[in-house]
Amino acid sequence: MKAEGYSALHEFWINLRGIPNHVYRAMFRGGPPKTDRTRSSFIFGNVFLHLHSVRTHLWSLRWSTTMGLGIMTTAAFLITLVTGILLMFYYKPYPDVAYQSIKDIHFIVPTGRFMRNIHRWAANVMVVAVILHMARAFYTASYRKPREFNWFIGWGLLVTTLGLSFTGYLLPWDQLAYWAITIGANIAQSPREITDALGITAWADIGGLQREILLGSDKVGEEALIRFYLLHVMILPLTLVMLMAVHFWRIRKDGGLAKPENADELVGQEAKEFYPVFTDAPTKTYHLAAVVKGKTPAVGSGPEHTVPSMPHLFYAELGVLMLTTLICVGLAFVSDAPLKELANPLVPENPAKAPWYFLGLQEIVSFSAFMGGIGIPMLCVIGLGLIPFLDREKEGTGEWFGGPGGWKLVKWSAVVGFAASIGVEAFAIHFGWLREWFPDIPQLFITFINPGTVLTAIYAAYSIWAVRKYNSTRAGALALFTCFLCGFIVLTMIGTYFRGPNWDFFWSPSDWGGH
Repeated sequence: MKAEGYSALHEFWINLRGIPNHVYRAMFRGGPPKTDRTRSSFIFGNVFLHLHSVRTHLWSLRWSTTMGLGIMTTAAFLITLVTGILLMFYYKPYPDVAYQSIKDIHFIVPTGRFMRNIHRWAANVMVVAVILHMARAFYTASYRKPREFNWFIGWGLLVTTLGLSFTGYLLPWDQLAYWAITIGANIAQSPREITDALGITAWADIGGLQREILLGSDKVGEEALIRFYLLHVMILPLTLVMLMAVHFWRIRKDGGLAKPENADELVGQEAKEFYPVFTDAPTKTYHLAAVVKGKTPAVGSGPEHTVPSMPHLFYAELGVLMLTTLICVGLAFVSDAPLKELANPLVPENPAKAPWYFLGLQEIVSFSAFMGGIGIPMLCVIGLGLIPFLDREKEGTGEWFGGPGGWKLVKWSAVVGFAASIGVEAFAIHFGWLREWFPDIPQLFITFINPGTVLTAIYAAYSIWAVRKYNSTRAGALALFTCFLCGFIVLTMIGTYFRGPNWDFFWSPSDWGGH
């Protein structure tokens, strides 16, 4: 029965005009969040935001606490995800058409070059951000109890991110990609350096098995391209999403970001606006459920010195997301993703270089494939994973460079880290190494005594000195982590800018000459 003066057709017209407003209300039922209660509901009721805590401590909102590196990593991943899906519409993962499809994307598909550039730069931003994010977590001792498991998850995110970027390197199927992956395959095969020296390769070819698993064949070909494509577009992204979900969830369940013990005092006058909710005196209750103090970090933490995550944290995250997008788009405008000639197994690149984040390892690989590609990286990865269980101290948790030694130790460690890496490299480049001095020396000597192992030994000795001087495992960890970070920077710079044809040292690429 229609109201007097209104026909069904008139009502239909009114409903049609009101569709945008009704759709908006259906999506945002509570209206704009204006009170603490509706702000809490905004977080609770949102499928993407419910991993956040309803309230955020003022210390965690400080720019200097995290520098937004975790959110920047997430934002870069989302950008690569969106642009990667767009590129998948045009990319064909077969050797005979892969290169042509990339050329089509680059030169024919509308905005294709721009999408590829953004995809490439977002991937690089993601690698940089995840490395810096892990460094931030280390230097603020955020790996300590109860966050040990989340440190493991972060470690997994770093490895998965590097794997994601590396597997995408082959997809253009050009000379750069083909020979970079060939280097990676040779590194996977590097245990053969040991088995050959021991004369057991015929019975236990671990290196050959690893190469076979990586490539699906004994050479970089169709099987390798399909494997890398599947890893890049499906397996590793899914792994990354699952790890990120657990990572965010654990941050909340572990009581938010790590904070200094006196964080409430450090946030200053802002604390006066808030009131205590939890008291030490227990209150008897007859309800079926009650909020009580317990062992979980979040239990017993009242809203003192906190603000609603909506809008404070939400807007901060949006700001970092926009900044990351701006950086990626800006870089995409000024620098194109590389695309060289079609991959040709008969014409090797000289020099053939791995992705920039592996060039430090490639520098060590040039002295020993096994120690550079397997031995030292495994030591670093295992050492990173064990940090929370070796450092059980509490001093300095949540503080930048906190713990015995502090900032002064980190500065001296940086000096030692840079000086040792530059010194060892300069010596090896100028005077050569054991093979040049003793041509008949057994390969096992070269494998275990090379610039990479010497540098690792110097760093380890300095770390032991720091442990003894400060009587602290945290001090040793600060020294060792800083040294390796500096060594990574120096070796990456040398591999990127100072290594030319035949991996010889040049002060400038202009000195390379013809080859």
